[in-house]
Amino acid sequence: MKSKIAQATCMKYSPVAVLWSDEKPGDAIEFKAGSRGCVMALLAGSAKGKVAVMSRETVGCGGGEIGMGFTSEYHQMPGGIERFLSTGSPELAETEEGRKIAERMPDLIKGERYIKTPELARKFVESLPALDIPAKYVIFKPLELVTEEEHPKSVVFLVNPDQLSALVVLANYARKSGDNVTIPMGAGCHQIGIFCYEQDTKEPPKAIIGLTDLSARKVTDKVLGRDILSFSVPFSMFEEMEGNVEGSFLERDTWKSVIGEVECKE
Repeated sequence: MKSKIAQATCMKYSPVAVLWSDEKPGDAIEFKAGSRGCVMALLAGSAKGKVAVMSRETVGCGGGEIGMGFTSEYHQMPGGIERFLSTGSPELAETEEGRKIAERMPDLIKGERYIKTPELARKFVESLPALDIPAKYVIFKPLELVTEEEHPKSVVFLVNPDQLSALVVLANYARKSGDNVTIPMGAGCHQIGIFCYEQDTKEPPKAIIGLTDLSARKVTDKVLGRDILSFSVPFSMFEEMEGNVEGSFLERDTWKSVIGEVECKE
């Protein structure tokens, strides 16, 4: 499956299809069961041409478990998720067991400080879309490898500022309003997962801009570059946008002058 959008905007990375399945693809990259890893590393691998897979046992972290829709609530975290996201749990450093845990996750002690107080952090967690998907696996697959028999839940574009600008315009191009793109705060995997899944239940659905999570950017900056954000759309919206490429601004001189002289992927 090829993307007219990716071609017209000269994307460096393949759009990534997100699929739910009860069958595990062969030769896919996957974290080992019980090991820690970031979902966004798997997304980056898929954008570079690999198929990636995760299950409830191999998703890599509690945030990814929530973000990919494998559970509707955070499992127990030392000190509590609300303290981890905000002010931390310095009392953990007072015990030997706590210090060992903090060696693996130092933010448990001082907190990520992404939300001001534990109370606000708890409200944020409670506001997340609650979902436990009816499938064993979530698969990331380069869009060009998706077959006609497969049915993606969504598509994730990895874009630079110029491409992001074009996608925002295209998302609103054939809509009655101009608010068809949103940037919800959350983990990078929330933004490509549960937030986008939720939009699939809306009429009309909106696109989700992501990779505004600083922790996720520590991972993707190294492999994708520092100017990349994600732009996720339910598959129905992807098809809508694909159908609007021809005859749009993407064929006009203004866009061509913005994108400049670059070699587009075939």
